[in-house]
Amino acid sequence: MTRGLTIGEFAQLTHLSVRTLRRYHDSGLLEPDRVDPVSGYRYYTSAQIPPAQVIHRLRELDVPLAEVRQILAAEDSGARAELVAGHLRRLEAELDRTRTAVASLRQLLSPSVPPEVALRSEPARVVAAVTDVVAQDDVLAWYSAAMAELDAAVVGHERLGPPGGHYANELFSDGRGSVLVYRPVADPPERGRVRPVELPAVELATVVHHGAHDDIDVTYGRLGAWVVDHALAVDGPVRETYLVTPADTPDASAWRTELAWPVFRLAP
Repeated sequence: MTRGLTIGEFAQLTHLSVRTLRRYHDSGLLEPDRVDPVSGYRYYTSAQIPPAQVIHRLRELDVPLAEVRQILAAEDSGARAELVAGHLRRLEAELDRTRTAVASLRQLLSPSVPPEVALRSEPARVVAAVTDVVAQDDVLAWYSAAMAELDAAVVGHERLGPPGGHYANELFSDGRGSVLVYRPVADPPERGRVRPVELPAVELATVVHHGAHDDIDVTYGRLGAWVVDHALAVDGPVRETYLVTPADTPDASAWRTELAWPVFRLAP
C-alpha cells in the first residue's frame, strides 16, 4: 500500500487550505482515501484532486452543500451539467435583481429630475377586456394569460391603440384587488373571459416610464409627488398603457409604459 498524499501535500496540489479540506471531510463532501487509525493523519490520492477542485468551484458559486452532494453523486455528465446549470440560472436571476436594486437606489439617491407629467382628458370608449380579482403575487402570471387570451380573441379586429391595464388601489394596499387588462379594437368581441367593457371618461395625470418594470415604482413615486405638489387628488385605479412592449422588441431599454392616475383638482 502506498502512503498516499498527506493533507498538506494535497492542499498544495489543489490550492485548498488544510482547514478547507478538513471542513470538506467533516461535512462528508470529500473524505480522505484513508485515515491512519493510530496517528489520525489523513491521506489522499491523486485521483481525488479533480473532485476537490470541482467542490471548491461549486462552493465559490455558493452552491448549497446538499446540491454539491447531488452533483458529485450524479451518474452521468448530462445530469451533473443540468444541476450546475440550474444553480447558474438562479445566480443570474439574483444578479439581475441586485443590478436592478442598485440602479433604483442610484435613481433615488441622485438629485431628482422633475418628471415630464402631462394632464389630458380621456374620452369614454368600449374595449375588449379581461377582468378579475387577483392577488398581488399572482399579477404577472395572470396578466400573461389574460393578454394571450385577449390577443387570440381580437384576431381580425382593427386595433385602435396600444393595450393597457387598470389596477385597483386595494391590490397594493391589501395585496389583493381588481385588475383589468384590455385592447382597444373595433367591435370588441365576447369570447371566453373576454368581454366588451366601457371605460368611462376621465381626467388623467400621465408620465412615461422608460425600460423594464423592475424600477417602475420609482416612476410611480415621482408621478405621485407631482400630483400632490400640484394640489390634485387621485380618483380611481392606476392605469398603465403599454406603448412599447417585449412583443415589439427584446431591447428592454426601448420599452415604454405610460403611467396614469385619474385626478381631480382639490378645492383651495
